[in-house]
Amino acid sequence: MATRSRSSRKAQPPRRPNRWKRVLGWTFGIGLTVAILGLIALVIAVYTARSSLPSFDELKSSPNGQMIRVHAADGTILVSLGPSYGEWIPYAEIPAPMRDAMVAVEDRRFRSHIGVDPVGIARGIQVSFQRDKRVAGVSTITQQLARNVFLTSNRSYGRKLREGILALALERKFTKDQILELYLNKAYFGGGAYGVDAASRKFFGHPAQTLSTSESAIVAGLVKAPSNYSPTADADAAVARGRVVLRLMKQQGVASAAGVEESDIQAVKLAPEPMQNSVRYFTDWALPQLEMLIDETVEPIDVWTTLDLGMQRAADEAIRANAPAGAQGALVALDRGGEVRAMVGGKDYVSSIYNRATQATRQPGSAFKLFVYLAALEAGHKPDDQVVDEAVTINGWSPRNSSRRFSGAINIRTAFAYSINTIAAKLGQEIGFGTIADMARRFGITTPVNTHPSMVLGTSDVRLIDMTRAFASVAQEGVAVTPYGITRVTANNQVIYAHEVDTSRVLVAPYVAAEMTDLLQTAVSTGTARAAQIGRPVAGKTGTTSSNKDGWFLGFSSGITTGVWMGRDDARPISGLQGGTAPARAFASFMKRAVANRPIEQFETEVTLPEWQLEPDEETYFGEPDNGAMMVDADGNPVDQPAPTPQATEEQPDPVTGETPSETQRLDQEWLDRMTGRGTPPNRPPVSAQPPREPPPRDQDGERPYQ
Repeated sequence: MATRSRSSRKAQPPRRPNRWKRVLGWTFGIGLTVAILGLIALVIAVYTARSSLPSFDELKSSPNGQMIRVHAADGTILVSLGPSYGEWIPYAEIPAPMRDAMVAVEDRRFRSHIGVDPVGIARGIQVSFQRDKRVAGVSTITQQLARNVFLTSNRSYGRKLREGILALALERKFTKDQILELYLNKAYFGGGAYGVDAASRKFFGHPAQTLSTSESAIVAGLVKAPSNYSPTADADAAVARGRVVLRLMKQQGVASAAGVEESDIQAVKLAPEPMQNSVRYFTDWALPQLEMLIDETVEPIDVWTTLDLGMQRAADEAIRANAPAGAQGALVALDRGGEVRAMVGGKDYVSSIYNRATQATRQPGSAFKLFVYLAALEAGHKPDDQVVDEAVTINGWSPRNSSRRFSGAINIRTAFAYSINTIAAKLGQEIGFGTIADMARRFGITTPVNTHPSMVLGTSDVRLIDMTRAFASVAQEGVAVTPYGITRVTANNQVIYAHEVDTSRVLVAPYVAAEMTDLLQTAVSTGTARAAQIGRPVAGKTGTTSSNKDGWFLGFSSGITTGVWMGRDDARPISGLQGGTAPARAFASFMKRAVANRPIEQFETEVTLPEWQLEPDEETYFGEPDNGAMMVDADGNPVDQPAPTPQATEEQPDPVTGETPSETQRLDQEWLDRMTGRGTPPNRPPVSAQPPREPPPRDQDGERPYQ
């Protein structure tokens, strides 16, 4: 019996260790080893990062963004763009409600964690698998500080790992109070404001030391989404977010929140956003050019511009005072070298940032005849050349004058002064419409120019700044003028860009520019554009498009060239708008102030200015203005207009001669020559041999067509 029992025990196979226990043991051992090695690596990484961190004082002095200060020509700061930094506020001076609010909404366990919050990390990992594997979650204040100062906002596991290591290093190097001080002085709160002091000054108009609990709750609530909750973007959203912060403070038992009601936040007075004046039209145009002028830099820079604040104020007031109700206006003023001294892109920058001086493209009307006559003069014509105002048809197009009559033989100076459409058409046919288009492009017109016959009447859309540039080039005796707004750029008081004016490009011969100036001065001296007179020599041209949709005046005097445009953004007609009315008055209003301190300059070809104060009122001679002469649509096709209804006016005797207009003061060559101080042109029969003519109404440019 005993023998069988022993033999049976010997027959049983030996027991083997459990395989899964061995696997588990090995796994635990490997995991423990990896964890220990990882912990050692983490400690090494943290202390390596700690040793490379800047000191507290170095972190205080390093801005985290670029600031751009824009100066006027006299050095006055026009606007500061980019990040705004307030005063650095030490921890002890930051109001307790501000510190408490930030901790309550951003990191309630700030005082107890070691730089990272395991709960936040677990939440971030969970959400990352639910939202397209992007890392998400609530970072601690220390992690946010590490990201704001040392890292980017790129969402990746690598960035989160580096953020965590830096946060642990920051906690090893600085105290909690120092970390909170750094965070509150560097966090972005929206509206370009960095730090609690900048935010307090921008949103409430006072330093951060006086922040109330309600104001602190609003500021603390901005960090989560500055672009959404910023009072400058949405005041209601900022206040609503402040109420959420206050509720969190109360839930966490924050003492500074006791006794504060959510209604108190609603009663907070937000500082009004500063009004943006017309200077912003200029800065919006000039500053984008920095990308082409300087290399990329993170240092704060100072941009010195050409803008003259006195001229800018005069330009703004001239447009506001003279633009018709419901219409917009724009003005550009250039100095001799192309310096933009004033730029107004509309009546009110706050209601519309659209810059009509540089962005809008509109038909210029007869102001475009500048290029027609430049091409004619370059081709050999002279101001005294005789031309015939008569019916003309070009490729089925027959331009008309406002009087529906023709003047016969006149000279080019007269044809330009009174903007006779048939003469412009004949000159265009003679010298070539393509040649005129090339002349326009040569003088700086950057928009497409059509070559239909009607192009001579200004049917191609242009920009005001381009037209002003063209007139400025004529004023500079045919030398190309390129508008510019930035004279130099400095960084740390070192010049990194300086503008150089190029005067090497000659567009037309000086004598051609002088002859063109002769024509332009005659147009102002003897036409209805006398509203542009400023008591010193002025050369210029009006432009009015069909149905009074656009009014232009462009001219120069004493080294300043100014272009004015008026019209509606929707291109609807404006009753009474003509180049010689509101635009010319705005030009004169601006130029009287712009050149007041400049010496009077005579043009190379002087025209004797008439003594207008001795003349009867213009309406006595010519009645009410015509609504338009040769009307064309956007494609240059003629549009019939009803004939003007004559209006009876009482004739007044000339104070000098004692004669009435119907007797001798008719709008004819003799009258023009006498008023400009010129004799009867050679080879022309005396005016008495010609049949008398009735004075015509004005044409579409607000100018009297010669008859």
